[in-house]
Amino acid sequence: MARIEGADPENVETSIRKVLDGQAKIWGAPLSNHLVYARRPMLFRAFRGVWTALNGDGVLDRRLVALVNRRVAGLNGCPF
Repeated sequence: MARIEGADPENVETSIRKVLDGQAKIWGAPLSNHLVYARRPMLFRAFRGVWTALNGDGVLDRRLVALVNRRVAGLNGCPF
């Protein structure tokens, strides 16, 4: 259980809702960290910007990005 309750996906900005809906389509539910970020739209956009940059500009190999995701998930105790 998260120490901070996440935002209700039905009551967030349209742009944030689209991201959360996309996650639900892929993984069955929005990712809990994104629900927490969604409580503060500016932070949500900042965190999404980091991952968009890592995934989109080709600076890091996709395999390395996948390893970074797994490492961060492991450090956070996430079974992802």
